[in-house]
Amino acid sequence: MKSSKSAFRKVNDWLHLWLGLASGVVVFIVSITGCFYAFQQEIKDAMEPWRFVEVQNKAFVPPSQLLDTAQAYMPGAAPTGLTYSNKEGAAAVGFEGEENGKRTFTAVFMNPYTGEFLQKQQSIGEGEFDFFRFIIDGHRALWLPYEIGRPIVGVATLIFVVLLVTGLVMWWPKKWNKSNLDKSFKVKWSGSFRRVNYDLHNVVGFYSLVLAFVLAVTGLVWSFEWFADSLYYVTSGGQEMPEHHHPHSDVTKAGLLANDTIPVLDKAWYKTLAQEPDAQGFYMTPELHDKEDAIEVIAYQDHGSWYNRNEYYYDQHTLERYRVKGDNYAEASLADQLVMLNYDVHIGAVWGLPGKLLAFFVSLICASLPVTGFLVWWNKKKKPKKKVSSAAAFQKKATA
Repeated sequence: MKSSKSAFRKVNDWLHLWLGLASGVVVFIVSITGCFYAFQQEIKDAMEPWRFVEVQNKAFVPPSQLLDTAQAYMPGAAPTGLTYSNKEGAAAVGFEGEENGKRTFTAVFMNPYTGEFLQKQQSIGEGEFDFFRFIIDGHRALWLPYEIGRPIVGVATLIFVVLLVTGLVMWWPKKWNKSNLDKSFKVKWSGSFRRVNYDLHNVVGFYSLVLAFVLAVTGLVWSFEWFADSLYYVTSGGQEMPEHHHPHSDVTKAGLLANDTIPVLDKAWYKTLAQEPDAQGFYMTPELHDKEDAIEVIAYQDHGSWYNRNEYYYDQHTLERYRVKGDNYAEASLADQLVMLNYDVHIGAVWGLPGKLLAFFVSLICASLPVTGFLVWWNKKKKPKKKVSSAAAFQKKATA
C-alpha cells in the first residue's frame, strides 16, 4: 500500500513540475493581464469624464435622435450598437467596421437627456492604441492572431486546472500533526528566501485554490466550445446548450407600420421602457438588415454588471414581443443563469467592488505561482549534493 501511494505521489509530482514549466509563461501572461482588466471600467470612468452627465429631471431622448447625432460624426458608417447607461451615464453609439483589412471600432458619446455630442473615441483601428484593448488581446490570445493565440491560452488554462489538482495533492500533509499543519497553513516569513518562496507557492497557492479554479473554469468556457457545452450539459441535468438565435419578424406583416411618424426603433424603446422603468442600462441593435430581422433591446437590472438582464425581441412590422429561452435572468434555468453569469464571475463584477478586488488578488497570486514554482525547482536543482565520507568512498571503491 505504501509503495503504491509513493508511486502515485511521484507521478503526481512529476506531472506538476513539467506541466508547470511547460505552461508557466502563458499562465503568467494571462493572469497578470487579468489583474489589469479587473478594474478597466473604473479606470476608464476616472480618466474619461465624457462618460458622465449631470442628472436631469426629464426623460432620455429616443434612439433615433441619438443615431442622428452620431451619424453626423460618422458619415457613411453603419451603427452596430446603441447603449444607454444609468441616469448619470452618457449614451453611446458604436460603429464597428474594417479599414485596410483590420477591424475598427468607434464610439460616439452623447448626453442622453439632450442628444448633445460629447466625445468621439476610436479604440480599435490603424494607428490607434487602447491600453485595455492591448490588455484583453494579451489575455485572450497572447497578442498573437486570435486563431493561433486563443487555442494556446485555452490549453494552458486547461493545464492550469490540472496543476491546481496536482498541487493540492502535493500540499496535502502526510501526517496531520502540528509541525506539518504549520508548514501547510502558515508562511514562515522569518525563514530563508528559499523557505519563504516555497511557502508562497505552497501555502498561498492552497488558500487561492478554489477561486483560482473558478477563474480558470469561467475562462475555459470561452476557449473551448466543447467545454461550454459539457458544463451546460452537467448543470442542466443532461440538456444540450441551445444555439443563440434571434427570432424572425413576420414578413407577411411588412408595411403595417409604414405610415407611422414615430420610428419603429423608438416604439420598441418606449415599449421596453414601460416594462423596465428601473433598469440601469439598455443595449439595442439599431440596424435592421432585412425584413426578417427582429428588434433587440436588452435591459440591465444592475449598474456595473451584465448578468442580470432581460432581453426583448420585437417583430419590426407589428412590435409583437417574441420570447426565447433564457431571455429573463430571474426566470431562467440554473444552466442558463450560469451562462449569463460567466463573464461577471470571471472578472468579479458579480460581487461588486469587493468581488473585483478579490478577482484582482487571486489573479495576482495565479501570476506568482509559475514564478515561485520555477524558483522552487531551480533552487532544488542547484542544491549541492551531499559529500560522501572518505570511509564510504574507500568502501565503495574496494567493492567495485
